[in-house]
Amino acid sequence: MKKERLLVVCPGRGSYTKETLKYLSRPRTGRIDDFLVDIDARRARLGEPTISELDNADVFQPGVHTKGENASTLIYACSYADFQSIDREKSEIVAVTGNSMGWYLTLAYAGALDWAGAFDVINTMGSMMKNKIIGGQIIYPLVDGDWRRSHEMVEIVETTMAKAQAVGGEVYLSIRLGGYAVIAGDSVGLGFMLKNLPKIENYPFQLVNHAAFHTPMLRETSERAFELLPIELFSRPAIPMIDGCGHIWQPYSTDVEALYRYTLDTQVVDTYDFTKAVTVGLKEFAPDKVVLLGPGNSLGGSIGQILIENKWLGITSKAEFSQRQKENPFLISMGL
Repeated sequence: MKKERLLVVCPGRGSYTKETLKYLSRPRTGRIDDFLVDIDARRARLGEPTISELDNADVFQPGVHTKGENASTLIYACSYADFQSIDREKSEIVAVTGNSMGWYLTLAYAGALDWAGAFDVINTMGSMMKNKIIGGQIIYPLVDGDWRRSHEMVEIVETTMAKAQAVGGEVYLSIRLGGYAVIAGDSVGLGFMLKNLPKIENYPFQLVNHAAFHTPMLRETSERAFELLPIELFSRPAIPMIDGCGHIWQPYSTDVEALYRYTLDTQVVDTYDFTKAVTVGLKEFAPDKVVLLGPGNSLGGSIGQILIENKWLGITSKAEFSQRQKENPFLISMGL
């Protein structure tokens, strides 16, 4: 029987919400008992709440669950459970990619980090803002109601960013997220953006407990990461990986030192292009399906917008994407 070819997409920060509480208790085929025992023990040794405690809480507490030192490892555990549920007898994972923090998950699931290494990288990077969050992030749409890119909205964002910088604010394009721009900066810059960007439904809005990821503002964070995380944690992947520049890291040709430097330097301080990562995954690997790991479905719309931008499978609008998902879904969201 021919195996179905899958492009696996890993979620980023913000994907664990009150709707996904008790995510690890949901029925699934993959077994994660040993993994959960191990990760809980590692957290306990660090004096941090275990993943089981966080996930089994009676109430979702934004001040607890969205903190980087908790959210990152919690999302890792949830997405790992979904990844283990993929039937390898019926499916072939042709490549793995992810958004922002999802790059660390990509390293783990593609085999560039082992269990211990993945925990060290994810928990360490997630805990960098434990004492003080550097800057913040806001999100704003760049597409119209049909999920088609709007040149007018792109120009509005670029012009408003330039004006924010002119009044002394620090703002950067943090993530290209399908039909959205994630903009990072300091309080002056983001305050200007929040006040001056035209209001569209709930946008713009600021992401809770998010720092100025993927900008030069995190240069010191990058330097600290090199001090805390040795290159020995990294190895060549077993499955091709697509990073936030759209570069493919292949199993037999990956330069481990280059991978190490990209992970702790480039993707920390430069724009993360999730749009390009998914586009490369589609065009270079031609998957039968795109599988989005949970928790939640926070990237579902962005992936749909990337399909529309590329006219993939002839999909050119939000309505066509929705109809395709009803009849013969190309995007499988495991969080749903």
